[in-house]
Amino acid sequence: MKRKYILPYFLFFQIILLKIIPYFPETVEQYYSNRLYLIISKIERIALGNIPFSVGDCLYFILIVLGLKWLLKKRKTWKLDWKNNTLAILSFISVFYFCFHLLWGLNYYRQPLFEKMAIERDYSDADLLAFTKKIIAKTNAVQNQITNNDNLKVVVPYSQEQFFEKSLNGYKTLSNQYSFFDYENPSIKKSLFSLPLTYMGFGGYLNPFTNEAQVNYLGPMYRFPMTTNHEMAHQMGFASESECNFIGFLACIKNEDYYIQYSGYSMALQYCLGNLYAKDEKIYDELLKTVNPGVLKNYQESELFWKQYDTIIDKGFHAFYDQFLKANQQQDGLDSYSKYVNLMVNYYKDKEF
Repeated sequence: MKRKYILPYFLFFQIILLKIIPYFPETVEQYYSNRLYLIISKIERIALGNIPFSVGDCLYFILIVLGLKWLLKKRKTWKLDWKNNTLAILSFISVFYFCFHLLWGLNYYRQPLFEKMAIERDYSDADLLAFTKKIIAKTNAVQNQITNNDNLKVVVPYSQEQFFEKSLNGYKTLSNQYSFFDYENPSIKKSLFSLPLTYMGFGGYLNPFTNEAQVNYLGPMYRFPMTTNHEMAHQMGFASESECNFIGFLACIKNEDYYIQYSGYSMALQYCLGNLYAKDEKIYDELLKTVNPGVLKNYQESELFWKQYDTIIDKGFHAFYDQFLKANQQQDGLDSYSKYVNLMVNYYKDKEF
């Protein structure tokens, strides 16, 4: 076999293998997520964590430039040499695909968190209502603790770097209860692509090749800690968006800092209210009246911010990412972000905050 065919064939082999792997989540959990991945992520975070800028963003930029340069070079001879050019593209995709899954992507196929933590999948409308009332009370209490005024929105006094450092406290507390949430060797960065991320409608992302947690620094600051904790959960090897929202929420409310607690509670409340609105608008309207005006002002702040960047670009990227998630074991696509309500409601059925 000619060398130029090896990587394209290897891509085909990878695709077949990834159709089989989902049937063995316990094996992935035991040998990849809890062993090999922990070694890989530790090495990457130790190597890159102290570099003050995003290495992963720089690598993406270089790859984009080189890719465009290659396409420009090949544009005149594409039809004449289409076979070799196609094989070259498939070879690149094959290497990219392999590195993605080896360095992080196989976590999509691990054991679900609801099994790992013995949490039920479904909840009743009554369960959701009871939980929402509890979280309204906590959100109001923390907002009042910060502002001493129900009508004032929360204004954050910290820098983003301070939030990165303070977020470690929540995971330290959480890991005392669940050892698999232990977080060491931080590598959390402000994304160099924050403006494009904003136009795409994303608050952050994990670079799977460098294991850097990338956070969009342009968004509303009261939401910044929750986004940071969400991306840190991805770093620990949890791929599901709903699971990372849940873990991020737990890390936020376990934190000793009120601003970080508020970020977790207020975002969770927003998702709960959204779920209630879809089920019963009358109950939603009644509950909304019990939320402090200051909390609602923070929600309005967030809505106005994202509205500025609401273009066809974010709709296009959301459609793409929706399909990406569905292709990687998250059947609900972008809706999986809100599915963490299931985890919260059932986890706190017999617990207090």
